[in-house]
Amino acid sequence: MDLVYGLVWLLTVLLEGISGQGVYAPPTVRIVHSGLACNIEEERYSERVYTIREGETLELTCLVTGHPRPQIRWTKTAGSASDRFQDSSVFNETLRITNIQRHQGGRYYCKAENGLGSPAIKSIRVDVYYLDDPVVTVHQSIGEAKEQFYYERTVFLRCVANSNPPVRYSWRRGQEVLLQGSDKGVEIYEPFFTQGETKILKLKNLRPQDYANYSCIASVRNVCNIPDKMVSFRLSNKTASPSIKLLVDDPIVVNPGEAITLVCVTTGGEPTPSLTWVRSFGTLPEKIVLNGGTLTIPAITSDDAGTYSCIANNNVGNPAKKSTNIIVRALKKGRFWITPDPYHKDDNIQIGREVKISCQVEAVPSEELTFSWFKNGRPLRSSERMVITQTDPDVSPGTTNLDIIDLKFTDFGTYTCVASLKGGGISDISIDVNISSSTVPPNLTVPQEKSPLVTREGDTIELQCQVTGKPKPIILWSRADKEVAMPDGTMQMESYDGTLRIVNVSREMSGMYRCQTSQYNGFNVKPREALVQLIVQYPPAVEPAFLEIRQGQDRSVTMSCRVLRAYPIRVLTYEWRLGNKLLRTGQFDSQEYTEYPLKSLSNENYGVYNCSIINEAGAGRCSFLVTGKAYAPEFYYDTYNPVWQNRHRVYSYSLQWTQMNPDAVDRIVAYRLGIRQAGQQRWWEQEIKINGNIQKGELITYNLTELIKPEAYEVRLTPLTKFGEGDSTIRVIKYTGEFHCGFEDGNICLFTQDDTDNFDWTKQSTATRNTKYTPNTGPSADRSGSKEGFYMYIETSRPRLEGEKARLLSPVFSIAPKNPYGPTNSAYCFSFFYHMYGQHIGVLNVYLRLKGQTTIENPLWSSSGNKGQRWNEAHVNIYPITSFQLIFEGIRGPGIEGDIAIDDVSIAEGECAKQDLPTKNSVDGAVGILVHIWLFPVIILISILSPRR
Repeated sequence: MDLVYGLVWLLTVLLEGISGQGVYAPPTVRIVHSGLACNIEEERYSERVYTIREGETLELTCLVTGHPRPQIRWTKTAGSASDRFQDSSVFNETLRITNIQRHQGGRYYCKAENGLGSPAIKSIRVDVYYLDDPVVTVHQSIGEAKEQFYYERTVFLRCVANSNPPVRYSWRRGQEVLLQGSDKGVEIYEPFFTQGETKILKLKNLRPQDYANYSCIASVRNVCNIPDKMVSFRLSNKTASPSIKLLVDDPIVVNPGEAITLVCVTTGGEPTPSLTWVRSFGTLPEKIVLNGGTLTIPAITSDDAGTYSCIANNNVGNPAKKSTNIIVRALKKGRFWITPDPYHKDDNIQIGREVKISCQVEAVPSEELTFSWFKNGRPLRSSERMVITQTDPDVSPGTTNLDIIDLKFTDFGTYTCVASLKGGGISDISIDVNISSSTVPPNLTVPQEKSPLVTREGDTIELQCQVTGKPKPIILWSRADKEVAMPDGTMQMESYDGTLRIVNVSREMSGMYRCQTSQYNGFNVKPREALVQLIVQYPPAVEPAFLEIRQGQDRSVTMSCRVLRAYPIRVLTYEWRLGNKLLRTGQFDSQEYTEYPLKSLSNENYGVYNCSIINEAGAGRCSFLVTGKAYAPEFYYDTYNPVWQNRHRVYSYSLQWTQMNPDAVDRIVAYRLGIRQAGQQRWWEQEIKINGNIQKGELITYNLTELIKPEAYEVRLTPLTKFGEGDSTIRVIKYTGEFHCGFEDGNICLFTQDDTDNFDWTKQSTATRNTKYTPNTGPSADRSGSKEGFYMYIETSRPRLEGEKARLLSPVFSIAPKNPYGPTNSAYCFSFFYHMYGQHIGVLNVYLRLKGQTTIENPLWSSSGNKGQRWNEAHVNIYPITSFQLIFEGIRGPGIEGDIAIDDVSIAEGECAKQDLPTKNSVDGAVGILVHIWLFPVIILISILSPRR
């Protein structure tokens, strides 16, 4: 095809570039789908609803206009709760979700913003349709005698299936379809509490014929091509709910490492129940072996302990459930503490006073725990002076106490408590406690050189508390100055030698740390505590870490490096460097920043400047890249498809762009244009000269010629100043072979209003339509069905009069000239959608105007009268011999209900498909004309091959 805008660049330059007005435009957005939807509803709660089958691929595309090119962001919400979409937003035009699942339905938003005006936001609701397999459950009831005359046995068959949309159920007995009222012994109803999602089949006072095969068919009426699903149930006089028995004890107490087998058997139920095992908390261990109702756990551990349940289900009545608790024996963590005479508030043990020794262990099961006491290796029995208690209600369980009344010198020695489990198989825990004249309570001190403790960020440090006393207790470390966790994430850390080791110290760890004695493995007295101060030194934190400064030659610039925080706060020095060259050094006084000015930039001044601010812990660095590099150009993304060349095998492209921050650096004297065929390595380069200053928002145009059809090309554009090359921008241009306009963008595809008519066509969408619009005429949505989509129409309300005309002119399309030695000219298929609804519809005409023949308009197509509340499509073949223009003419009818609309205008290379062309005998009043224009070859070529701004 050799078509498309011969005058696109010329019109754009005249309207925008030369006048000096900017082409910046705020964003607009609309959402289109991939066509994989089952259905698109536009009238459902005044929103767009996209329906898709579960497991299919969702593909939504966000079509945007605006310059600079808007940034796109996809998000999703479900109901009123915010839902993170795939853990993050999607930042490209097309949103694609393969194998979509039901929970991924909801409202999807596309937001486009480019810094101009408010962001543009459009949304579409996605409904995911699915139908799960139905499940039939059966419930039986026996009625009681009431006043000696009422007695019945009733069976309820309940059918449930998860679905979207709501499912419709039907029942069969054998091949017979059961309907409400068709059988007096059968009742079909929907319980109110199920909200219509469940159908119950009630068999009243069972009869012999009721024992049969029943089928429940669940249907969503083939929505999204989802087929019906069926489940069957055989009802007999033996049908019964399940019952089971566990052939194991409850609870089961085992030693670690043993294998255990749980056996579950059915004792009743018809049909035969299925058996499953579950665990009350968490999932079943991966190592288990299942064989029907038998569950085996090899090499059991404490992690495998818990309640295990066997569940039998045959969809009759309620499932049967039996449970057993598995307890794995364990003895863990033995500790002791010594309590001097509590009645005299002693902190030390004294002859003649009471002393209590306590032992504690963690045991499972706790009721199997037993303790034995020994003195110097000999068994110790409870007596009047040596009182042994196995548990202490005032202390946590798993403890034993030895009270020594009236301590004597002969009582000094080693006391041992041994913890055992009655079931055996678990090693005993033995705890030794020495009582002697040297047994003294603890004391805590911090070595003088260990507080405050100064270290640097990233180092490893040890905090020390020296503990004396016998025995030495466990030391507990915590933060003393703030309620924050310790380095390991806990609020308290234990130490057996009084040392706290911290690896990779950070500045947040600075502060006071408390060490205190625990009652464990020591005296049960008031805790001793001490404080250790940790000071973490770190290099200065500065800003900016990196900043690029672009400035033209002969201009000035000042760089500033600021200190945010540092320890020690006393900053020693700063130094400025350009590369390795030292520029300036100095010391900080009271200021928080240092500056370095450049009064007049030249090529020698450009480069990377580093400012280092140094304290005892290191240096913080600000970096500045000072350059005269021009900013990148930005291609005008609303540029249309290729401008077609006046030769058969080549095409042209109107390349358009604006310059980002044109005044920031030196004047741009030229652009280096690089172009290469897609997939090739070699770039062809040339320079585009620029005369004068480029204004902000100015549209620059350059025509690329001699592009070979239908190849795509990669274009690289680089601004040049006296500094050198600036940042480059790359885009790919493609040959499409057709023109399409849905009137969605701001300049309506360069269609223009005719100055010679009576009134204008109006751009409109249902979403933006005035609430006082004329009823009973005009479209309810654009051609695609979107209420946000745009179309063009004529408004026939007053002051319009019958017979008045509105004319809309297309851009001028170039074609290839006729080859006298080759085949005839190419054909083009011209198509559009039109909407003519209302009792006062006038006439819609389409004319073809050839280039150079502005006074001659050839009738191309015409239609009049009411065509109903729908969009119709027209196709016409045209055979122009020179560049041409299309004209849409709407003529007002006898009243206000006469709005005419057009949408989705297309011109494509080649003739229309035969089935698209109108028949010779038109049934709707439209005149379909196959236009063969063999007129005098009046060819007036406007050169579009030279560079223009």
